[in-house]
Amino acid sequence: MATVKAEDLRAKTADELKDQLVGLKKEQFNLRFQTAGGQNENPARARTVRREIARIKTVLGEKAIAVGAAQ
Repeated sequence: MATVKAEDLRAKTADELKDQLVGLKKEQFNLRFQTAGGQNENPARARTVRREIARIKTVLGEKAIAVGAAQ
């Protein structure tokens, strides 16, 4: 799975970003269990998921600031 760019995330709505964030957090949870059980086939995926979560949170924060500044 290719990494998501911030430009692509900015084009999405806040609801779409929140849904994607929930999915990534579930994936991160499952990856933790796989790692603990020694069954993780792609350990680098955990790092990628963590960074994608950070990107989404950053874009959501930018959107929140933009809404606050517009009022």
